[in-house]
Amino acid sequence: MTIDDAHLNFTPGTLVILDVVLALIMFGIALDTAPSDFRVVLRKPKPLIIAILAQLIVLPGVTFLLTLVLPVTASMALGMILVACCPPGNISQVLTHRSGGNVALSVSMTAVSNVIYIFTMPISIALWGAIRPDTRALLQSVSLNGWEMLLEILLIIGVPFAVGLAIRARFAAFAKRTQPFVRWFSLLALAAFIVGALAGNWQYFVAFIGLIAIAVAIHDAVALGIGWTTATIGGLGTRERKAMTFEVGIRNSGLGLGLIFAFFGGLGGMAIVAGWWGVWDIVAGLVLAALWARHTKRHTGDVKGDATIPAAEAAS
Repeated sequence: MTIDDAHLNFTPGTLVILDVVLALIMFGIALDTAPSDFRVVLRKPKPLIIAILAQLIVLPGVTFLLTLVLPVTASMALGMILVACCPPGNISQVLTHRSGGNVALSVSMTAVSNVIYIFTMPISIALWGAIRPDTRALLQSVSLNGWEMLLEILLIIGVPFAVGLAIRARFAAFAKRTQPFVRWFSLLALAAFIVGALAGNWQYFVAFIGLIAIAVAIHDAVALGIGWTTATIGGLGTRERKAMTFEVGIRNSGLGLGLIFAFFGGLGGMAIVAGWWGVWDIVAGLVLAALWARHTKRHTGDVKGDATIPAAEAAS
């Protein structure tokens, strides 16, 4: 059996648990989002415009090219494309903070990006997945319905995000106390789900992880590189480049995994790519954030890069 023929095994109850965990993640992002975050973006839209272009156009486009260069199968290629079309994950804010980046900008970009992705994600998956003949055949074999996917994304992202925003606006103190617990509980729950998913389908994981691990590592490094490069070309400062790097490089692969089970029957290559991405993304992000913070502190005396040198110099 090839990876394109494999389908990971999951019960309907398990998938409901995944949907609840994903909804909690979005709820946690909303609890950490204030109306001022949206106003910041409106006042200074340049970073958001760069981030949106990098995420919606550059990342999927480069990912498509990667699927042509790397020796991946159709289902693995479609998994990479789907992950690239996912919205940013909320751990990007944690990594931005650890690296000394602009956390306020990270929160603002994540909040606005997730709203935009509710409507653009089904279109992006259908568009980029249809360019390759073999991935287009997979899309046609499942009769992918964009409206059904939009409804699924609305339920997983839109509804909990709207509820979280409403609670934050009306009960700010409660939201501030609750948000850290919701964030870490949902992230740990997602990590446990991914580990359980891989363990429950261990035969597929062992059989195909070699090539997938290499493909995911390269893809993740490229995604982080796109974030840094587009921010640099856009003339953003050091702290903003850090925020942009993680905003573009960290994807909500858990949402992708949920969509894979909901619309693609847990197709082997797609599911293992998305599942392993969720593990590797966090590991690589933590390592990069730690190294970046150490490098900045060594050269400036402060993690944020603005303690011992002028701000204009620090942004260069």
